[in-house]
Amino acid sequence: MSAGLLFFFIIIYFGILLGVAKVVGKNSNNMSFFIGNKNSNWMLVAFGMIGTSLSGVTFVSVPGAVGKEAFYYLQITIGYLIGYLAIAYVLLPIYYKMNLTSIYNYLETRLGFKAYKTGASFFILSRTLGATARLYLVVQILQVFILDNMGVPFWGTTLVILAMILLYTYEGGVKTIVYTDTLQTSGMLLGLLICSIYILSQLHLSIFEGFNLMHLKNTFMDIGTKEKPLFVNNPSMHLTDIFNTDVNSKFFFLKQIIGGAFITITMTGLDQEMMQKNISVKNLKDAQKNMITIGFTMLFVITLFLFLGGLLYLFAAQNGVVDIHGIVGDKLFPTLALKHMPPYISIIFILALISALFPSADGAITALTSSFCIDILGIQRNKTLDEAKQKKIRQRVHLGFAFIFLILVMVFKWINNTSIISLILQIASYTYGPLLGLFAFGILTKRSVNNKWVSIICILAPILCYVLEFYQKAILGDFKIGQELLIINGLFTFIGLWLISSPNTEKK
Repeated sequence: MSAGLLFFFIIIYFGILLGVAKVVGKNSNNMSFFIGNKNSNWMLVAFGMIGTSLSGVTFVSVPGAVGKEAFYYLQITIGYLIGYLAIAYVLLPIYYKMNLTSIYNYLETRLGFKAYKTGASFFILSRTLGATARLYLVVQILQVFILDNMGVPFWGTTLVILAMILLYTYEGGVKTIVYTDTLQTSGMLLGLLICSIYILSQLHLSIFEGFNLMHLKNTFMDIGTKEKPLFVNNPSMHLTDIFNTDVNSKFFFLKQIIGGAFITITMTGLDQEMMQKNISVKNLKDAQKNMITIGFTMLFVITLFLFLGGLLYLFAAQNGVVDIHGIVGDKLFPTLALKHMPPYISIIFILALISALFPSADGAITALTSSFCIDILGIQRNKTLDEAKQKKIRQRVHLGFAFIFLILVMVFKWINNTSIISLILQIASYTYGPLLGLFAFGILTKRSVNNKWVSIICILAPILCYVLEFYQKAILGDFKIGQELLIINGLFTFIGLWLISSPNTEKK
């Protein structure tokens, strides 16, 4: 299909986004930007947060990973549900009771100013790296399949996308994003359903027949190719296998479920981007409804993505794509949608991919701007700054993060040679671990810490984790560290904080 025509549809889609942003962003102020004036509808927030949680990485990497990891990702998603329940009934009551704009203000109240600054800094580091990794994946797909054919350089593609995001988030922030994310989540899920229905129709299968065919074998022999087994290390595996019972494997189901729960607690409950939208809801009860709704919806949606992944491999085998081109992983879905399916599916795929991209990128830049302004620069504490001066600072910071995103996407293009979803989870394990340790220490103990050592402890914990992971063969034998690295990181931080703490003798 013509690259120019695909680009034309992207421009139309962006025009719709910009129109929605212009309408809902009228009369926005700094509180509108930061927390939507605490007037957001919980159902809109819940639906929009699905798109933010999934992103373009889920849209491309999760289906692509089915060929090597079967349905194991569902183990993590079960853990996600547990994590969302913990956020709803442990963290949200704290945030609403303290009426927070930045969730890291809790750390200042409980552990002191250094803990507050350290927690906010780790969020900024983690979200910046994670969001730019997600952005890189989608930009790379758009570049290879559309913009290269139009002679646009990679940096130009990235710059244009960031400029688009800035245009509709610059004024309204969270107030705007609540509505644009709802629109974009709808586009992403619609694309998921249409692509799945199309493949089923081409294979002449019902949903149950498709699932049964995926489950029969781990090879493509039954549908006319000579492809080798996908799971060469475990010939008994099937595409639909969900639970891994090998204790030493990094995919062992208890590791995945527990790791998934802590990933959600940290990447959602301790993340200003995700909580910024959640605490924009009117009251605690509605915010809790939001979290519970997201938990069950995510379980359902990820199941659909995994099912689509199985269908993609069946479709690829039937059309000789896997056997001829060796297209697997992150490349599978875009290659099939844009080169081996009708033009209308190509259009739907691109629009769904853009719909998956924007919620993760726009929310990240907005949240990073909010956290840097409130937590690092302290603009709300500075009584000499009126509304207009605060807005000017906020807008400059917003532009600054867009520039940082541009630089880091170029860095990822230079160094990346792995699955993006694996890279994002690894980044999270190292950068969210200290946040997990800080919040856990604050909530689970009543001890006071020596503030001057907090930052050092939070830096040492990830370093110890790296040493452990690097030498895990010598230290742990056949046992492979998986998602539990995040928990270990948090535990190192917790132990370190305990060592620099003393009983709180303050009278209540």
